[in-house]
Amino acid sequence: MCYSTQRGVDHKDQTGPWQYAGEPSPNCKKEEAHDLLTQCGDLNHHYDENNENNVTRIVQKSTNSSNKHVNNQRNNMIIEHIINSSNNASPLNFFKKKAIPTNEGEMQTGEKPYKCTQCEKCFRTKSDFSAHMRIHTGEKPYKCTQCEKCFRTKSDFSAHMRIHTGEKPYKCTQCEKCFRTKSDFSTHMRIHTGEKPYKCTQCEKCFNAKSSLNRHMIIHTGEKPYKCTQCEKCFNAKPSLNTHLRIHTGEKPYKCSQCGKGFSIIRRLNTHMRIHTGEKPYKCTQCEKCFRKKCNFTAHMRIHTGEKPYKCTQCEKCFRTKCNFSAHMRIHTGVKPYKCTQCEKCFNAKSSLNKHMRIHTGEKPYKCTQCEKCFNAISCLNKHMRIHTGEKPYKCTQCEKCFNAKYSLNKHMRIHTGEKPYKCTQCEKCFNAICSLNKHIRIHTGEKPYKCTQCEKCFNIKSSLVIHLRTHTGEKPYKCTCCEKCFTQLPSLYRHLRIHSRKKT
Repeated sequence: MCYSTQRGVDHKDQTGPWQYAGEPSPNCKKEEAHDLLTQCGDLNHHYDENNENNVTRIVQKSTNSSNKHVNNQRNNMIIEHIINSSNNASPLNFFKKKAIPTNEGEMQTGEKPYKCTQCEKCFRTKSDFSAHMRIHTGEKPYKCTQCEKCFRTKSDFSAHMRIHTGEKPYKCTQCEKCFRTKSDFSTHMRIHTGEKPYKCTQCEKCFNAKSSLNRHMIIHTGEKPYKCTQCEKCFNAKPSLNTHLRIHTGEKPYKCSQCGKGFSIIRRLNTHMRIHTGEKPYKCTQCEKCFRKKCNFTAHMRIHTGEKPYKCTQCEKCFRTKCNFSAHMRIHTGVKPYKCTQCEKCFNAKSSLNKHMRIHTGEKPYKCTQCEKCFNAISCLNKHMRIHTGEKPYKCTQCEKCFNAKYSLNKHMRIHTGEKPYKCTQCEKCFNAICSLNKHIRIHTGEKPYKCTQCEKCFNIKSSLVIHLRTHTGEKPYKCTCCEKCFTQLPSLYRHLRIHSRKKT
C-alpha cells in the first residue's frame, strides 16, 4: 500500500460505514494508485490525466464485470464518487480522501459496536462478543473427549488438550523451560527480564503477572468471591477453589511419569519429581545445605535468623513452621484428626501417626552407623547418637545442667518452675511430662500395652517390661563397685549399697 491510515477518525463526512480517512505517502506514484484501483474493482485501464472518457469507461468496466468481484456494489459506489468529484478526477486525489476497508461491516476506527446488554461491556469483533456472552449464559461448547471437561473458548480448550498430550510448544531461549500456554511463557520471561508491569494502586507493590496482582488486591479488599458448593468454604482465587474441590471429588489429574503417583495440584507433582531427579534447587547461603522444597528451605533459614513467626494466642509459645504451630494448637483444642487404622488410636500430628504405625509394622528405618541399633524415628536416632558422641547440647539456664535431648531439658525446667501442664481428665492429677501422664492414664484404663514375648505377661509401662525381660535373659546390668554383685534393677543396687555403707559406720 502506498498510503497510510489513521484508525481514530471523525466519520461526519463519510458516505458509508466502509470508508475511512487516509493520507498518501510522500512517495506515492500514479502507477501505485493505478494498482490500487485494479485491486479494488479489477479495473483494467490506463489512466489519462486529461481524459474524462477514461473515467466513464471505468464505470462501465466495473459495472459489466459482475463475475470478477463479489463486492461489485461497493466498487460502483467508489467509481461514482470519482465521477462526482472535482474536475481533476484523478484516482490519486481520490485516494487522498477515501480508502477501502479489509472486511465489510468491520470498523477500522477503534470503535466497539458490539455491546453486551447485561454488563454493557463493548467489543470490536462479533467473535469476542459471542465468547463474552457465554459468561452470562454459562454455555461451554468446547468439550474434551478424554476427560469430558467443557470450555467457553476454543483457546482455553486448546490449552487444556495440551495437558493430555503433554505438548509444551512455547520454549524459553534462556533456560529452555517449556510451557503449555503463551500467557505462562510470557509471565515466565519476566523472571529473566525482571519486568513487573502490574502495579497495586494501594501499596504500589509490583507483579509480573496480572493474576498475581488480582490475587494481591483481594488482600486489601478481604473479598473471597469463590465459594465451595459442598462445604461453603470461600476462597480469594479461583485456582484455590478448583484445588480445594479435588478434596471432595478425589481427583488427582497430575500423574508422575516415573512411579504413577497422582497429585491434585501440579505444584506438588513438580516437587515430587525432584525425588526421582535428586534435584535440590534451594540452597542455604549460610551452611550450603540444599532442599527439595521451598517451604523446608524457608523453615531452615529461620534456624539461622532465630525467627519464629507463628505465635500461639493461648500460651504465647512461638514456632518456626506452620505445621508445628498447627500441631501445637491441637493440644489446646484437643483435636486429634489422625487415626490409626489398626488400633484406632488418634494423634494431633501426622508425623506422630507415622511414627506410631511403625509399632504395628515393626519397621525401624533409622540405623546407627556406630552400633547398628535401629530406630523407628529419626529423632530417636539423633538422641541415641549423642550417647556415642557424649554431646549434651541442651543446657539449663538455672543450674547449668546439660541434656542430650530437648524434651529432657524441658522436663527438667519444670522442676525449677514447678509447672505441671499435663492434667489427668479423670482425677485431675497433674504431671510435668506427657509420658508421666500417659503412664498414669493406664491406671484408670487398665491398659497394659507392653507384652512379654516369652511368657505373654503384660505391663502398663515399658520400663517394667524391660526389667521383667531380664528374668528370662538372666541379664544383670547393675554391678556393685564394692563386691561386684550384680542386679537386674537400679533400685535393687541402691538397696544393696546401703549394706556396705552400714558396715563402714
